[in-house]
Amino acid sequence: MENIKKLIDEINSRKPKNYEQMKIDNVSKELHSVMEFEQNILEKINTFENDHQDLDLIKYAKMICRNIIERETILIQDAYLKKIDSEYLNSK
Repeated sequence: MENIKKLIDEINSRKPKNYEQMKIDNVSKELHSVMEFEQNILEKINTFENDHQDLDLIKYAKMICRNIIERETILIQDAYLKKIDSEYLNSK
C-alpha cells in the first residue's frame, strides 16, 4: 500500500510547464515525455494490480493519472498547434 501512495505522490508531483514560451521542438519533446511518463506509471499500476494490492487505491491512482495526463496533453497540444499556425502556416 505504501508503494501505491508513493506512486500517487509521483503522479501528483507532475506539474505542467509554460509550453507557450517553449520552441516547437521543446514542446514536441514535452509531449513525448508525457507519453513516456504515462507508460511508466501504467506499468507500475499494472504491477500493483497483478500483486492484488489495494484495488480502491489503484483505481484512484489510475483516475489521477488519467486526469493529469489528459490535462497536460491538452495544454501541450494547444501550444503545439498555435506554434505550427504561427511559425509555419502563417509564414507561407
